[in-house]
Formats: sequence, C-alpha cells, structure tokens
Amino acid sequence: MLKIAELKIGGLARGCITDKRPNISFSLESDADGEALRDAVITVGDWTATTSDQINNLYGGEMKPFTSYPVHVVATGKNGQVAEAAASFETGRLDTPWTAQWITDASYDYPKKQSPVPMVFRHSFAVSKRVRRAWINATALGVYELTLNGRKVGDDYFAPGFTSYEHQIQYQTYDVTDRIGTSNALMAVVAGGWAAGSFNYIRKSKIYADRQAFLCELHLAYEDGTSEVVHTDEAWQVSEEGPYRMAEWYDGETYDATVDPEAVPWKQATLTRPRQSPALLAQYGDPVRIQQILKPISFVKAPGGEVIYDFGQNFAGVISAKLQGRRGQEVVFRHAEVLVDGELFVQSLRTAKATATYICVDGEQSYSPRLTYMGFRYVGVRGIASEDLELTALVLHSDFEEIGDFECSNELINKLHSNIRWGGKSNFVDIPTDCPQRDERQGWTGDVAVFARTACYHFDLGRFFDKWLTDMRAEQGRGGGLPMVIPKAGDNWPTMATSAWGDSCVLVPWAEYLARGDKTILELQYPTIKKFLKAAKWWSSLLSVTPNGRHVWRFPFHFGDWCAPDETVRQWLKKGKWVGTAYFANSCGLAAEIADLLGYAQDAAHYRKLRKKIIRAYRQVFTDGQGNLKKEFQTAYVLPLHFGMTEGRETTAMADNLVRLVREAGDRLTTGFTGTPYLLFALSDNGHADTAYNLLLQEECPSWLYEVKAGGTTIWERWDALRPDGTVNIGDLTGKKPDEQSNGGMVSFNHYANGAVGDWLYRRMAGIEPTSGGYRTFRIAPVVGGGITSTKGSIKTPFGRVASEWTLAGDNFHIDIKVPVSTECELILPNNERHLLKSGHHQYACKLKRQ
Repeated sequence: MLKIAELKIGGLARGCITDKRPNISFSLESDADGEALRDAVITVGDWTATTSDQINNLYGGEMKPFTSYPVHVVATGKNGQVAEAAASFETGRLDTPWTAQWITDASYDYPKKQSPVPMVFRHSFAVSKRVRRAWINATALGVYELTLNGRKVGDDYFAPGFTSYEHQIQYQTYDVTDRIGTSNALMAVVAGGWAAGSFNYIRKSKIYADRQAFLCELHLAYEDGTSEVVHTDEAWQVSEEGPYRMAEWYDGETYDATVDPEAVPWKQATLTRPRQSPALLAQYGDPVRIQQILKPISFVKAPGGEVIYDFGQNFAGVISAKLQGRRGQEVVFRHAEVLVDGELFVQSLRTAKATATYICVDGEQSYSPRLTYMGFRYVGVRGIASEDLELTALVLHSDFEEIGDFECSNELINKLHSNIRWGGKSNFVDIPTDCPQRDERQGWTGDVAVFARTACYHFDLGRFFDKWLTDMRAEQGRGGGLPMVIPKAGDNWPTMATSAWGDSCVLVPWAEYLARGDKTILELQYPTIKKFLKAAKWWSSLLSVTPNGRHVWRFPFHFGDWCAPDETVRQWLKKGKWVGTAYFANSCGLAAEIADLLGYAQDAAHYRKLRKKIIRAYRQVFTDGQGNLKKEFQTAYVLPLHFGMTEGRETTAMADNLVRLVREAGDRLTTGFTGTPYLLFALSDNGHADTAYNLLLQEECPSWLYEVKAGGTTIWERWDALRPDGTVNIGDLTGKKPDEQSNGGMVSFNHYANGAVGDWLYRRMAGIEPTSGGYRTFRIAPVVGGGITSTKGSIKTPFGRVASEWTLAGDNFHIDIKVPVSTECELILPNNERHLLKSGHHQYACKLKRQ
C-alpha cells in the first residue's frame, strides 16, 4: 500500500503562514520493495501542477492576502498504486498596507551601553457583534510579549526575532478568535532586545533603534460580513513603570510582582518609525519556544550561602519558579555553567550578570523570565527558603524538528553525541550563535560554517537557515565581503572577505541542500557565492608577483587555525594563508557543483579551472611537490586531503605525514576550528582509520572524550576550558597570565564548533552520506574500528527515514538498512563488496579480513 507519510508546505507540516510562494513537498511510504514515485498531481484551488519531484514544487497560483488555500496531492507510484493527502496554508499580509502606526514613548531615553527599561503599551476596545474570526499581526523594534484580556498570545519567545532590522523584520500572526469578549484589553511589553538593548561583547545599545517601538493590528471579521481593525496609534497608552523593571540579554531580568499596572502613571503613545525602510514579512524563520522542561538533579547550600540547583545539563533557557512568598520579598536567581569550590563560577561570563530577580507578592505565585535567556547548568538562589521554592528550567531554542539519531557500543561516544546535540540546540536560539551564556551570543559565521553538516543531520534547519541566510545576503558588502557575525548588529569587525568565516556563504547552503534537497536555497544564495569568490580571488592576487602567488589567499585577514590547542591567537592567525588557500579551493569546487545544478555550465567550468590553479599554488608554494609541507602542522595536511586537493603518491605522503604528526602529539589533535571538522575524514578516507579511531577515543586533553570524562554535557570552546585539576582556564591567549586580566578571557563550556566531529560519526561510523540533494541518492559505507561492536544511525530525510544498523561479532559483520521510497542507496560493505539498493528493508553480512 502506498501512502503519503508527510505533506509539508513552506517547510512546515502545519500552520504555514507566508508572504511568499511556498514550496510543496511530500514523502511516501510503501510496503512494496523498490517503490518510487511515478508522478503526482498537486492542486491548490484553481492551480494544478503535475510533477515527478517530491521536493521542489513551488506554488504558482494566486496569492490573496489573509486567505486560506487548501492543498491536495495525489501521488501515483511506479507500480500503479495511488495515495493522497490534504493540507492547507495561509497567506499573510502580502502587500496590504498597515493601518497600524509604529508607537513608542519619544520622551524616554537611556544611557549608551545600557538596555532600556521595558515599555508597556495598552489599549481597550469593545466588540458588540458576533466574531467569525479574529487574528493579530504584530511586530516590534525590540522583543515583545503580547497579552489579550490577561492571557499571553501565542507560545513564542523573543518575537519578532533577530533579523537585520535595516533590511527586514518579521511580523507574527496569532489567531485569537476564542479570546474576544465584549470588553477587551490588549497589552504589550517591549524590551530593548537586539534592536535597542545592549548587545555584543562591547555592549553597544541603540544599534537599530533609539528606543523600543511596537506595531500591531487586531483584525475582526464578523459573522454579518463586516470587518474592523484595532490598531496601534496615538490612542494607545505607554508606561515605563510596569512590573518588568529590567530586561536584557546579558544581565537578565527583574520583575516586580507588586507593581499594579492600573496604578502606574500612563501617557499617550508617540508615533515613530524605523530608521530605515525595512520590509515587514510574515514570520519565515522558526520561532523560539519551550522545547523541554528540566528538573534539578540535586541542590545544596554553597559556602557563600546560596542554594545551588544542578540541572544536570548545560543548556540555553530560563528558570521557572513556583514560590511561597510575602509582599516585597526579593528572590535572586544567578546562573553559571560550572562550579568551582562549590560556588557558581561566573568570571567566564565576563560582563554578563546572568541574573533573574523576582519581587514577590503574598502567597503562592509563579515566575519565569520572558524577555531574556541564559546559558547554564547551575542556578544559585538566595532570598527564599528551599522549602518555599519549586524550581524547574525551560529549555529554549528555535522550534525545528529533531530528525537524526545515533548510538554505538561505546558509551563515551554516545555521551559525546549527546553533547554535540545539546551544543547545537543551545546555540540555535533564533540565529546560530557562538555561545549562549556570556556577553556575546552573536551569529559568528565561522562556527556555523564548520558545524552545518553536523547540524543538518540532527535537525531540520530549512526555515532556520533560510532566515539567517536572508540576512547574510542583505548584509554582504559591495565588494563581496561578509560580516564576521550575521546579523552584524553593531559589531566592530569590518565587512570583508575572509576564509572559513566567509566561506559560510557556501558551506551552510550546501549542507542544507544536501540534507533537504530544496534548490531554492542555492538559487537565492548563488549571487552571494559568486560575489564572495570574486572578492577572494581579488585579495589572493593582491601584491602577488608570481603566477602561483596570485592564488595564495593571504590578505586582508584570516582567523587561521583558530583555537588550536596550546597556541596563542597570534599563532592561529599566522596559519591563515594555508587555511585561506585550501578553503578557497574547496569553495570553488562546491560553487562549480552548485552552478551545474542551477544550469550555469560556463560558471561551473570557470570555478573548476580556478580551483585547479589554487590547488597548484598550494602545492608549489607550501609543499615540496611530493606531499611534504615546508612548514608542518596538522591542519595544513588535513585540509588538502579532505578537500580533494591531492593525487597519487602525494596523497599517500600527506596522509602518512599527518599520521606522523598525530603520533608525535601523543595520538592527540592539534587542529583548530578550521581543521578539526575534517581531521578524522582526512585519516579514515586515506587508509588510516585506525589513527582516526585513536584520536576519537583519546581520553587525555586535548580530545573530545576528555571533555566527556571531565563531566562536560556540551562541547567546549577550548579543549582545556576545565583543566584536569578542576580549575577553569580563563587565559586570554595573548600572552597574559590568567591573573593579569580580569575580563573573563575566552572560555565557554557551550561552544559547538568542535562538535563538528559528529559529521564523521554519522557519515563514517554509521556510514550514512547523501550523494545528491535530500538523500535522493545516498551511500552507506560504515568504517569499522576502535573496538566498536555496533553502531546505528538514522535520519528523517524529505523522502522518509534512512537507517543503518550494524553489528560486529568477531569477524562477522552484519548490517540492516532502510531505504525510503523513491531513493537509491549504494551500500559498500567493509570488505569493499558493493550493492545498489532500491527502497525497502535490506540485510547483508560479510566476513572481515584479520589484520
């Protein structure tokens, strides 16, 4: 029997509200082996399309504002069986002008490098007719919480989300039909957020706006066919004297429950507008929502007097407290990732206070921050007896689906896998951040560039990355350079072309395309890729006098082998030309593949020719031509090996040299952010799986399992963040001693870049690797070793779930494989036996040769 297992519109299985033409995709299931789609008919109102593509089906019919469109799909398999499914989507405002006006309090001001006090806006209105439908469109400069008749509207945190406010701002749509009464009150709290609040590590404020502003329309459609819009204007009231006394990303939130909103001074709102003319677009990214509730695993009184609660897991989120209090009682919640000598260690937070303060009323009450979030495992509480407090924690991240699984016979690797997953979730809070705890939480491009393949195995990031890449395209410089962080949001780094960080414009959409198969992301991103590579070519030619020198990328700046262990920042940066040249070659190769997919044959030929010149330059400038680097370090061998820049004996020599460097380091890695993701691939794909497993299973610092055995529950920024003696390494890596600097240095216990090793776990240990977009074709080729006796992995692809589960008993290898409908799998067994598999469930076995 054939059935449509899932029908998605705009990347969502339900609830799509859009201002752009949505893509319609579907997956199939069948009990018949070898089944595949023959064709499908998609009907949306009067629009009909016949397709043989399950992924790329852009709706081409009419688009009227505020309209629901039913979607019907009838799919026919190659065996003649038929399946059908129905769904719907809604259009947003499209080009409908806003009757609402932006409102603020123009008399309010606040100091630079500080966040504003949250503004509260309110408005009352009456309804005398029967309501057929009611919905709200709302957005803000800042982050807002909206209530209607005393109840929160929607489940979102931090709406309207973090975008490049100069170019585009999301608005939210909420159905409130069942909330409308005869007398009604709308109230919105707007904090400074990313737009007006203190943000980035130099604590800038007023980045996009001088103060908060709010824009809202409540649409009322009555049963008698008439309609009405209640909207923001000068009739609304505003106050800075509400219960939220402070709210910002780094310092936290203060809430005074004793404040009576009816008793505070109110004034008439002032009309305003954004500085620029950003497009207001229906929410196209994943909103931040509660994903999990954690209970503390223990609590203990610290020497300093706080009661410290341990939630057993480092994560991004907020506390949720049920309290028995008395009026005016102040309860303080402080947050930290680690404990030192039984106390919260907060020096690594730098200037961030990461504190939530609640002022009680009498009796039982509840509190949870709404306008900020923290990165933490431990919470220190003072001001209340433990018997009067029930404390839990809410895990927050963008509302994407978790789609990938992995497990093996080694429990330490399973814990590593868990740490990688939590590191990703903690840093995908509306944008891909670097860390969730200290005074940063910015969209550093280099971190996500190297982690994107791993992330796309864990999560369905179609909408998440689409949103972030929209800001990337908007913020690309005229010359092709890109900000180091996106959205730039007042960051001081210049917009310029730099390797790895800039290569995110290629690596992220390519990872997403391989995972989801939607060509739209490549089409939208392609002009950005072209401009970036043109800039890289120009910088590579600067001040170069030899033909090969013109393809070595030295200028203007590279982060190089960032965070390589036991080195300083200066040493990392000095390796920039090796890293830059290799990444340049790789991105040219990917650009050629993308050009082929999009039908730009001439461009594809250009990038392949340029890639060859870059490879020749790397070989002749950095090596002796025989696979030996003139200046050796692990990353300089890793990158050309993994990026396919070597051939023949040169490959063998480079791989052997890499093995030698690993052994000389005591079976430890010495790679930084740019080399670590590809280190195990460079070894295992070139005949050295044993060395790859030695590195993976290394338990001494620096290593992944050192962090696991040290009690880490996420991935650390630096391998030695927590030393073997239990002290935290806060050295700033510029040559100063830890006690000579007081800004907390550079240490984070939730910094996901080195978690990119997950890509090797899934593509080599489990063996699951896409060979075309969306896993339409894929390979399963497990790499056996390290004493691992079983591994299983699975991923929900756009076509259905791909699964691989293998066991090893002595020399006997056995594997179970699941291949979705309409896909093909190339199976390569450890004895190099090959099989081409159609959809269905398959089992194979072989004997391994003894070493």
